[in-house]
Amino acid sequence: MAEIIRGGRAEADRFSVWRPPAGVEGQIPPPGPVLVPLAHWLAGAETLQGRRDTGVWLAPDDDPLALAPWIDGLAVVAVDFPKFTDGRGYSSAYLLRNRLGYRGELRAIGDVLPDQLAYLKRVGFDAFALRPDKKPAQALAAMGAFSEAYQGSTDQPLPVFRRGERPGPAEWKR
Repeated sequence: MAEIIRGGRAEADRFSVWRPPAGVEGQIPPPGPVLVPLAHWLAGAETLQGRRDTGVWLAPDDDPLALAPWIDGLAVVAVDFPKFTDGRGYSSAYLLRNRLGYRGELRAIGDVLPDQLAYLKRVGFDAFALRPDKKPAQALAAMGAFSEAYQGSTDQPLPVFRRGERPGPAEWKR
C-alpha cells in the first residue's frame, strides 16, 4: 500500500486515485476509498456524494469552484501535479481554502517532490502523496527547512512585518 504524509508523519494511504480512460464519464468508480476525477464527480454527484469513501481529484485545468455545491461534504479533495513544474495546483488549493472555505483534507498528488512540500503547505495542502521514487522521511525533513515565511498566505495570513511588536524610534538608533 502506498504512503502519504499527513499530520507531520507518513502513514498508509487508504485512498486510491482512479484514472479512467478518456470518454467514459458515466463509468462507476470501483468500490472502496477512491478519488475520482472532477468530470466523473460532476456527472454522478447525486450517487457519489452519498459515498463517504469517495473524494475528488482536480486536474490542472479543472475549475475548483465547480465543487462549491458539495464542498462541505467532501472528506478529501486532491489536486494533481502531472509535472512538478506545473504550478496551477497552488492556485487551485488557495481557491479551495480561501474562497470556498474548504476545511477537509487537501492532498497534493502526482509529481510531488520533497522540496515542494513547504510551499504546498503554505497554500493549504495538508496531505501529500509523493512521487513513487521519493521517500517520506526525506520529505518530512525538507518540510522543516524553513521556520518562518515573510509573505502572508493560507497558513499564516499576516506577513512577518505585521506580526508581533515593531521597534519604535528609540530602537532604530541602536
